[in-house]
Amino acid sequence: MLDYNAARAVAMIVQTGSFEGAARALNVTASAISQRVKQLEERLGAVLIERGVPCVATEKGAWLCRHVEHVGMLERGLIDHLPGLLDPASPTPRVTLNVATNADSLATWFLAAVSAFTRETDYLLNIAIDDEEHTADWLRKGRVLAAVTAHAKPVTGCRVTPLGNLRYLATASPDYVARHFPDGVTAEAIAVAPGLTFDRKDRLQHLWILEALGRSVSYPSHWLPSTQSFVEASLAGVGWALNPAQLVRDHLEAGRLMELVPGVELERPLYWQANRLVSDSLSALTRAVVSAATDALV
Repeated sequence: MLDYNAARAVAMIVQTGSFEGAARALNVTASAISQRVKQLEERLGAVLIERGVPCVATEKGAWLCRHVEHVGMLERGLIDHLPGLLDPASPTPRVTLNVATNADSLATWFLAAVSAFTRETDYLLNIAIDDEEHTADWLRKGRVLAAVTAHAKPVTGCRVTPLGNLRYLATASPDYVARHFPDGVTAEAIAVAPGLTFDRKDRLQHLWILEALGRSVSYPSHWLPSTQSFVEASLAGVGWALNPAQLVRDHLEAGRLMELVPGVELERPLYWQANRLVSDSLSALTRAVVSAATDALV
């Protein structure tokens, strides 16, 4: 049988980032937490926690954390139907759900889903950020229960719900366009005009160039891992970038930004994938995500 006190200790270390934080959350000593983890690791013959600042789960530790998460959700559901099981002297247990989304969704529509969900339930959320092409890996590795992803094919053990398309526009300030594209957007001009790139997983600018010019062109880039800073840097004339249409619509109407090639847009299809084992427990979150996406996405 699994030692659930030890399993919860592992999950809380990962959630708080330290043995001391887990000890405070579980109201025990740090040495007790350390002993529980050590005994469980010895029993399983596997390292569950990578010690560091912060402490993080190994791949096997992540699977254990998700199991604890599943159990917590089942316990909450049971308490809702059998409230007499809960000790009146103990605080109501709070369960943290781990989900993943891309930064642009978080900046445009995903928080509306979070708001609706947290008004309906008392679950807590731990939201991880990654490129939409890579959030599915978080599901495969057992690091999250659900994710916004660009993959229509279900990850093993998951259910897929189409959400719609997030629309992007290639924008820059009028001053930037005048300096770098006086004769329009050409392959020669793009090759020397600094762009903005979120991180090394970000391919949106390259995809737009292929759509606009019919071929790939390398371009110099500033690296800026922030959706809002993309917009601000575009306004400041730092570079050109693919920005979500929702974030630049007002700036375009006011003339603070310009489309590089009007009418050439990029749409990224998004999907919600949720673990089948807890899909019923996640139904409220799924409803909130689908509703928010329906209102915001193409």
